[in-house]
Amino acid sequence: MRSERENILETGKRVLTIESNAVARLVERLDQSFVRAVELISQCKGRVIVTGIGKSGMVAKKIAATLTSTGTAAIFLHPAEGVHGDLGMVLKHDLVVCISKSGNTDEITRLFPVFKQIGVPIITLTGNLRSALAARSDVVLDVSVTEEACPNDLAPTASTTTAMAMGDALAVALLERRHFEAKDFAFLHPGGSLGRMLLSVDDIMFSGEKLPVVNADCPFREIILEITKKRFGGTCVIDDEHRLIGIITDGDLRRIWQKPGSTDELLARDILNPNPKTIPSGRPSVEALRVMEHYNILQLIVVDQEQHPMGMIHIHDLLEAGMERREHETSEKTVQE
Repeated sequence: MRSERENILETGKRVLTIESNAVARLVERLDQSFVRAVELISQCKGRVIVTGIGKSGMVAKKIAATLTSTGTAAIFLHPAEGVHGDLGMVLKHDLVVCISKSGNTDEITRLFPVFKQIGVPIITLTGNLRSALAARSDVVLDVSVTEEACPNDLAPTASTTTAMAMGDALAVALLERRHFEAKDFAFLHPGGSLGRMLLSVDDIMFSGEKLPVVNADCPFREIILEITKKRFGGTCVIDDEHRLIGIITDGDLRRIWQKPGSTDELLARDILNPNPKTIPSGRPSVEALRVMEHYNILQLIVVDQEQHPMGMIHIHDLLEAGMERREHETSEKTVQE
């Protein structure tokens, strides 16, 4: 006889199996209706109005949020509030996405005459292709399930999962169609860890007068003054064409002082490290952190395509910006040796 804990575990496995199978069956049913839905949304000059009620309403809110965060302007319309004035938010250049398991939700069907009068395209996600909503929509996406995970086959479980998965599929297809890139995502997510991870190195680096730079012929004393003044623990070394040819760090200076002899005649070219670690301008700052952790260095130089130093980043600046320290493998494309 199974214990209570075994029963709990078995229930969890059964629910996950039912829901994963329901999503898998969506793949088999995906057809040109999905393509048409993506095309309609991508051609929309206004906003995507997503509506649903009850559990479907919660799914609609999530789909609207996902669309918005990936470059497709979307808002949620509560159908009950819609018939009491909120329909004013729907304009002729918008598009409506309806979420309804039965396809016969009264609160939504009452909105259709107004949608039709405004002239907005309508896409419906439903489990009933013979429903009133399906019959009156421009595009219908089949999100039906053979059973709910609920043992009474009543509580929306698998059906809400499939509707949400279909919404994600639409959002990602639109993202790729619009060539929505990491920098675009970062622009829409300035707060939180996701936004911080996608900040460009250009957003964090110190440049201009704050960038420590010396010429190859700079004498030893002036090198010390530049490193001390800029407080990066190092300085870039450039040639007469302002191209980066090396770096000098506090550690390099300490090693020189430990050797016998005078430092008066030393120039930057005599003591520089000719293989500074760099990162191209425009790269995500999280890549800079990976480089610095991989090589156990404190500063990283940002360069342009001609290897001119554009800025410098200290690891403390990345940590203060909210970057998380991890163990990373660094791509050879990121690190310029």
